[in-house]
Amino acid sequence: MSILVQNETHDVNRQSWVVSANSATCEFPIQNLPFGVFRKAGSQDVFRVGVAIGDQILDLYQVGRLGLFSGIVQQALEACASPSLNQLMAQGHVSWSALRLALSRALESGSALEVELVNCLFPQSEAEYALPAQIGDYTDFYTSIHHATNVGKLFRPDNPLLPNYKWVPIGYHGRASSVVISGQDFARPNGQTLAPGAQSPTLTPCKRLDIELEMGVFIGAGNNRGDSISIEAAEDHVFGLCLLNDWSARDIQAWEYQPLGPFLSKSFATSISPWVVTLEALAPYRVALERAAEDPQPLAYLNSASNTTHGAFDIELEVLLQTEQMRNAGLAPEKLIQTNYRHAYWTVAQMVAHHTINGCNLQSGDLFGTGTLSGPTLDQAGALLEITEGGKSPITLANGQTRTFLEDGDEVTLRGWCQHQKGPRIGFGTCIGRVLPAIARG
Repeated sequence: MSILVQNETHDVNRQSWVVSANSATCEFPIQNLPFGVFRKAGSQDVFRVGVAIGDQILDLYQVGRLGLFSGIVQQALEACASPSLNQLMAQGHVSWSALRLALSRALESGSALEVELVNCLFPQSEAEYALPAQIGDYTDFYTSIHHATNVGKLFRPDNPLLPNYKWVPIGYHGRASSVVISGQDFARPNGQTLAPGAQSPTLTPCKRLDIELEMGVFIGAGNNRGDSISIEAAEDHVFGLCLLNDWSARDIQAWEYQPLGPFLSKSFATSISPWVVTLEALAPYRVALERAAEDPQPLAYLNSASNTTHGAFDIELEVLLQTEQMRNAGLAPEKLIQTNYRHAYWTVAQMVAHHTINGCNLQSGDLFGTGTLSGPTLDQAGALLEITEGGKSPITLANGQTRTFLEDGDEVTLRGWCQHQKGPRIGFGTCIGRVLPAIARG
């Protein structure tokens, strides 16, 4: 796994000539350099690829036109002339790594390229964002054993985990067309629900609207149909991670999910953050896979020494809620959840290896969701369904309002970051969405 190797781009003492990147609270220091797609807010400009540095965006389309680089780096920059990351993703991890190294050197304090690159900066405060890539397929996994156990207890108190959970990374194919960028609001979904005691369903707006705190995994270079990707090579096919909120209509889900799984309860909206943090940037924050000693060892195609010792990521995650009443009163969002990605039962590499073991062909820009990332205690649960024990234990907010599930006007913010005691903060930005009233149907 070459992506595990640290290099000069990870030097905690490295500073940038972009002064805002050197702040201790900055989420986008020179050690991060996440990729996204942006344009001037409110304009009709073509979206372009950029890298976040401090409170600025380095416009890679403009950088490529300057002719400052050559070889594989220039080829990578030419791929960034596209209004999405797909072409860059398809070039593979050697290309991404070379570009990241070149940009790190160019943005470092004292770089001779400052005088030319300063004109390629654009303020993040003036930007709007598009999806980082054209997403051909979206697969949502179920990688948190704590989430699976908490939800299973609601329906099977004596046997919450199904027999296959500790053997296979569970997933289902979601709807790529309804993946939206952070900041896009959505209407409460309508669907069939079966009220308690009723004999037949009705078409109604969802009454049990939930969040799911997840990470998104963007596939870089894909594989040919019929081939599989080994666990040792899996991370070479992963471009990077983002934040993901898989909004869920629990009452619609309860009626529809048997026998084939989620459908309309999930396909109305999935929000992702605009910045994709590369696996290489996350190399210093790799940790051992958490798995109980008495649990079965994964089958050989899902197992490797490197995956066991470094397969997980130490990423802090939190969820904030701001109700309409809070917003009108000028109150800041309130933290509901804080947990960590390190608690996941299945790793990124295992998701990729399992997804392709049957010969399934992944493509550049495909998106995986990790599934709800809950920690070992209920205060680290990643969904309201868990926190409120299926709606039986409402949350009381600081302003006196209560919530079992989301109400119209509620705005949810996901945040994520990595940080060692003496190292820089590697942030993912925010993933924000607001619930609007349902649109009348039928």
